[in-house]
Amino acid sequence: MEKGTCLSWIICGNKIFIWSYLSSAASKKCITLELPSDVLENADVGRNSYHCNNWLLTVVNWNSTSKGTNKVPKDCYSAGIVLCNQKTRAVVYWSDIFADVGNAPVTSFASSDESLVTSSPIDGNNTTSRQQQRSRHGMSFIGSSSFNSLIASAIPGTQHVCVALACSSSGELWQFYCSPSGIQCDKVYQNIQNSQGTGIGQLVGSKGYPRSMIWRLRYFSVSDHNRQFLLLTDREIQCFNIKLCPDIEVSKLWSQEIVGNDGDLGIKKDLAGQKRIWPLDLQVDDPGKVITVLVATFCKDRVSSSSYTQYSLLTMQHKSGVRVSISSDVHERVLEKKAPIQVIIPKARVEDEDFLFSMRLQVGGKPSGSTIILSGDGTATVSHYYRNSTRLYQFDLPYDAGKVLDASVLPSTDDGEDGAWVVLTEKAGIWAIPEKAVVLGGVEPPERSLSRKGSSNEGSAQEERRNLMFAGNVAPRRASSDAWDAGDRQPPVMTGIIRRTAQDEESEALLGQFFHEFLISGKVDGSLEKLKNSGAFERDGETSIFVRTSKSIVDTLAKHWTTTRGAEIVSLGIISAQLMDKQQKHQKFLQFLALSKCHEELCSGQRHSLQIILEHGEKLSAIIQLRELQNVISQNRSTGVGSTHLSSETLISGALWDLIQLVGERARRNTVLLMDRDNAEVFYSKVSDFDQVFYCLERHLEYIISLEQPVEIQIQRSCELSNACVTIFRAAMDYKNEYHLWYPPPEGLTPWYCQLVVRNGLWSIASFMLQLLKETSELDVSAKSELYSHLEALTEVLLEVSSGAITAKIERGEEHKGLLNEYWSRRDALLDSLYQQVKGLVEAGNQDITESIEENNQEILRKLSSSLLSTSKQHEAYQTMWNICCDLNDSGLLRNLMHESVGPRGGFSYFVFKQLYEKKQFSKLLRLGEEFQEDLSNFLNHHRDLLWLHEVFLHQFSAASETLHILALSQEEDSISTTEDETDADHANPVPTLADRRRILNLSMIAAFAGKDPDSQPKVKRIEADLKILRLQEEIMEVLPTDDTMQHVEKHLLRPEELIELCLQSRSRELALQVFDVFAWTSSSFRKSHRNLLEECWKNAADQDPWSQLYEASVTEGWSDEETLQQLSQTILFQASNRCYGPKAETIEEGFDEVLPLRQENLEAASLNDKRSSVEAILMQHRDFPYAGKLMLTAIMLGCVQDHAKKEEGLSPVV
Repeated sequence: MEKGTCLSWIICGNKIFIWSYLSSAASKKCITLELPSDVLENADVGRNSYHCNNWLLTVVNWNSTSKGTNKVPKDCYSAGIVLCNQKTRAVVYWSDIFADVGNAPVTSFASSDESLVTSSPIDGNNTTSRQQQRSRHGMSFIGSSSFNSLIASAIPGTQHVCVALACSSSGELWQFYCSPSGIQCDKVYQNIQNSQGTGIGQLVGSKGYPRSMIWRLRYFSVSDHNRQFLLLTDREIQCFNIKLCPDIEVSKLWSQEIVGNDGDLGIKKDLAGQKRIWPLDLQVDDPGKVITVLVATFCKDRVSSSSYTQYSLLTMQHKSGVRVSISSDVHERVLEKKAPIQVIIPKARVEDEDFLFSMRLQVGGKPSGSTIILSGDGTATVSHYYRNSTRLYQFDLPYDAGKVLDASVLPSTDDGEDGAWVVLTEKAGIWAIPEKAVVLGGVEPPERSLSRKGSSNEGSAQEERRNLMFAGNVAPRRASSDAWDAGDRQPPVMTGIIRRTAQDEESEALLGQFFHEFLISGKVDGSLEKLKNSGAFERDGETSIFVRTSKSIVDTLAKHWTTTRGAEIVSLGIISAQLMDKQQKHQKFLQFLALSKCHEELCSGQRHSLQIILEHGEKLSAIIQLRELQNVISQNRSTGVGSTHLSSETLISGALWDLIQLVGERARRNTVLLMDRDNAEVFYSKVSDFDQVFYCLERHLEYIISLEQPVEIQIQRSCELSNACVTIFRAAMDYKNEYHLWYPPPEGLTPWYCQLVVRNGLWSIASFMLQLLKETSELDVSAKSELYSHLEALTEVLLEVSSGAITAKIERGEEHKGLLNEYWSRRDALLDSLYQQVKGLVEAGNQDITESIEENNQEILRKLSSSLLSTSKQHEAYQTMWNICCDLNDSGLLRNLMHESVGPRGGFSYFVFKQLYEKKQFSKLLRLGEEFQEDLSNFLNHHRDLLWLHEVFLHQFSAASETLHILALSQEEDSISTTEDETDADHANPVPTLADRRRILNLSMIAAFAGKDPDSQPKVKRIEADLKILRLQEEIMEVLPTDDTMQHVEKHLLRPEELIELCLQSRSRELALQVFDVFAWTSSSFRKSHRNLLEECWKNAADQDPWSQLYEASVTEGWSDEETLQQLSQTILFQASNRCYGPKAETIEEGFDEVLPLRQENLEAASLNDKRSSVEAILMQHRDFPYAGKLMLTAIMLGCVQDHAKKEEGLSPVV
């Protein structure tokens, strides 16, 4: 975010999105810039999570050069962008991002060995290849040095030309002259450290410095050709002047030590306990008079030998009477302390240097004098001085907003005073922080050290190394944001974030007052009406005041938990007492809701709020059981062999303890109030965020169970984690069962343990245990048995929570296909693997878990698989149920399961029928189906090849006839079933032959006769017609030439139109007549829909005889009527006419006259478009019709009246 132009930006992939954070519709005015590909190719993403975005960006406001005041322009209409990669030193410059055209950037790569002009526009026209090669080559000299800060200024009197300055961690100061035509980069040659020498001055020698640069004055006049900027090193503030025109020249004005021996001038070093001081960031107020520096100090407590970090703010101001000349160096002190050093957090957790350097400082927002501190892990903390003490306010929202990326200040309408703080969040966009929120929500800094480890120096160092190991391995992110990433929580309308109002605060205070009075007196007189009038029931979910009150109860921080024994805190009885106190108070809160009738109001109108309140009780009960489990684990270790020599760290160490550390560390890093608390203490305090246990299992399991550990240790630690997960779930369910009358109707509500973050955490440990089972075949039976028993219990929990999530989605009417697929895949993977392990235990002859050695393997398998069978039955894992029944060879068990497991798609019965069908065991399928006739009918509706047998068994002969008829004409290749014995290994899915289909049609006819239905005669006639078409295909196949295509065709049933087209393509005289038989045995609707094809058949029939020769013969020989009849009866036209229109023509349904009449009744009235409306009209289009037309018409007319047309042998349409 940039205060001067009120612009904000996000770099995502190869795009930069820029918009004004003052705009109410940012998306409409968003500017998108694309990073050049050559810059991205050399970009170094980096491994550090705090610096995953290695880009520095600064905005050049061309409008600001024309203003001489400090008023901030409300809108920016002309601005340039300078973008620099910290690692590769690549620089990209856009001269005017608001320009409609000509907005192509120019690029440059800074070399660290010499001054080079290595710039190029995107089109590459202004740069030689040698320059480009040197640009790339220069990158190899960069090493580990990186840019830390970037500033830029417009050059007066020029058009879109600016100068940018960057400081690097190796002590270099770089200058970039940016213009639309290119970028020139140079090192700044200055004598910075001393007055001698003319070489390149090194700013500092310390790693990571100089840290930051900033203009002394944000705005400058167009007539001012000089600007001053400040630079922060590890011990000094240095001031430079840059002459902008006519030639750019950088000169040092003054420097002042702020870390030295004189505490009055800054920060006094070498104090008792001080180990190192880091100046982290530097900011200047708008008038340029007050300078604020963020400082971190690493200290060590002499008494406890524990280490901590102190954060403070140093404010400096310019001394009155000191004049700074541009022409000469200033040797006197320019700055003085404005106020004593303001300690923000006296004793905070020790952080690594990368985390410290990720912190940034901003000044100027309301309340007046406040500052905001941004951390690389995405937190934003406002610090202000209020009522003689420092107050801290951490930006947070009721729903997750993701990381805070940057902060700025809103322009104020009042002269000389800035507005409220405004932050850019990762997921919720731009948010302003009202002054009232900072004042009322501020808390005093934590006073106690996080690292009080006791008097044992060795133990303290070991524990501190353990905690720092987890802090370094886990990339710090906001806990709630990662849960929201899972996508399982229902997003509210718009951004899903609701601002708390003064009414909310008053309602919450009133509720707290009533509850306090109830705890003292037990009375709730008039509470409900007063709460209603205050608007207490207007919000639902996390923002409800009842939910917030419940959360404050379960998340209360104890003031006396921390002891001098560090991590041994978890074994102390005081924790149990504190948790029990919370539980009792939460139960009192539920009683208050019931007695005040608030429970009824919530149950009817705000079910989600009441659900969350009761889930707090579930989580509290679960965390109490988890603490008891941790105590049991510690006691078991203490009673082990050689326990007298075990250290305290060994007693508490373990997978569960490491998980507690991880979860506590995440919560501690994201809350200011918890920064001085122990990880375990934080874990047992943040009850409402208990689901973060499962987030850490999903994301950081490799830190708890290392693959480098021995397999036995991996099994032990995974079983410990699995037991913890099962304990959590059972404790939550026990609480729910005990208080089931308190719960609202569950429809559409997703319990916390069914959220995606919980399911993924459970699956993470379950899949790890699955892998252990598969890869550790060399383990002894006892170890496998232990791993199996824990995985079986965890599987029950995982499947139960997945089922609950699916139910909630279905009740809400949401899409749940993806969740179902996840549930099915995980269920089948877990249960199948568990059953394989059971079989392995049986084969291994495990005597440790059997009561009698004499039991046979079947009985052992039955006993071991009983619980697994119960789980499979509950979650419809039909494959596992089937495998168990088959391996036990127990048909009685199979039938019982089929009766009990009834699902929406036929249940287990359908699955069993499917298995038998795939195994071609049709007789078993049908015999079993006699007991489950309804289920079998539902199954066979999708398998007609067996349906007819079932229908015959039920004496439904007409239905069986219809099924067989459809089956015979089916185009599916596997429609005809074969038994298991008949199936050849090379022909698993045999293709039904035409003979097979003919047999099925004959069966269909027999069944139709057996049915004796009144309408059986039309059915029989239709079957006979299909038999004739089938016979026609066989005869046609005999006539056609044999080739590869015909061999493929003759194995498949052809549709009538395919059969006709095949005959037409062959141009065979024999087949020219067969096509009319096909038309005759189809149906009237087929003939109508394929009229064009019928016309083609008549054309083909006319082409089969030499009509011109016949005509010449009739004229030459002078045929009589008998001779004419004899000659024409041999033609295809005569025979086709007799077949279609003759006295004995047979067709199904209506005749050919309804589709294509033989004669054109009125040739004069026929239009040109209707010439094919009859057979006669078709013949009129024949090439021989002009002279042989009368003979052709005579042929069709004689054919339609002859009773005894000559039929050629073998061409009868009757079978």
